[in-house]
Amino acid sequence: MVPVENAMTDAKVELGRHLFYEPRLSVNGKQSCGSCHLQSLAFTDGKTVSVGTTGDSHPRNSMSLANVAYNSVLTWANPLMRHLEQQMLVPLFGEEPVELGLAGQEDQLLTMLRDDVDYTRRFRAAFPDQAEAVSIRNLTFAIAAFERTLLSFNSAYDRYRYGGEPEAISAAAKRGEALFHSEQLECFHCHGGLIFSDSIQHERLAFAEIAFHNTGLYNINGQGAYPPSDPGLYAITHNPQDMGRFKAPTLRNIALTAPYMHDGSVKTLSDAIAHYAAGGRTIDTGSYAGVGRTSPLKSSFIQGFTLTDEEKQDLLAFLNALTDETFVQNPNLSNPNRTIPDGNPMNTQ
Repeated sequence: MVPVENAMTDAKVELGRHLFYEPRLSVNGKQSCGSCHLQSLAFTDGKTVSVGTTGDSHPRNSMSLANVAYNSVLTWANPLMRHLEQQMLVPLFGEEPVELGLAGQEDQLLTMLRDDVDYTRRFRAAFPDQAEAVSIRNLTFAIAAFERTLLSFNSAYDRYRYGGEPEAISAAAKRGEALFHSEQLECFHCHGGLIFSDSIQHERLAFAEIAFHNTGLYNINGQGAYPPSDPGLYAITHNPQDMGRFKAPTLRNIALTAPYMHDGSVKTLSDAIAHYAAGGRTIDTGSYAGVGRTSPLKSSFIQGFTLTDEEKQDLLAFLNALTDETFVQNPNLSNPNRTIPDGNPMNTQ
């Protein structure tokens, strides 16, 4: 959804694209939003968990930004994070964990942008009615506007289901679609609809849909406990029933966004299917040992199922058909390869 106060314009989106890929928006001058959200990987980074400017690993896997404009709630497990403009402040200035590392560097950031003739021109074009166009507010508004253009609706499956191309996907993928939407597997309950997620908002919905789920990934103490470093929704609500509950991410381009789950602990799509087939993950040894299948906090949709080898291949064929090649190759979403002046004004060492 586009907020009234941040209407979309071509100038604003193009400014946002430059800022999204701008490495000087990090304290080390080497990372940008695009460092953890690579277009070729549907705006994920392919790592188990992301790594910030200080070299510290984050607790979570980088989420895809495909169709993020339709997300009713952002990040893995924060029901309060509803707007891209709000969320953008976290990677810029957050300290736990450090991402781009600009906390306390706001003045230096603005000086760098104002001293850059090209950015000054772009900010004025994007925000023509403001006396001081270069501001933190406008920076976050521009990046949010660009992120709302990250639309992915041209997969082979889309062409088959909505584009009148009956041969766009294979017979195996069609069988896989039927399995995906069956009560046997239950996938569609959490990964249905326009963006294959049940946390969604758009103008045809009467209200935003928001949901979080415990998928039995952990069951450390037999009572449903997750690793204390990331207990999911529970960290926000402190409601014991919210332990281990996370948002179901989009499945669009899922073949490109491995590894999976909030902590990147499931390496392949085949492993992800096996997890749900088992009704939860069993960890035999170590500090996280437990049987996820028996977690009392697990979603009722995670009951387990049995697939033949052929059915598993059919399901994989369907999931692979959700890849949108035009999205990951669209030059309008790519790094503009802007020439950066010598030096790094953000380096205060």
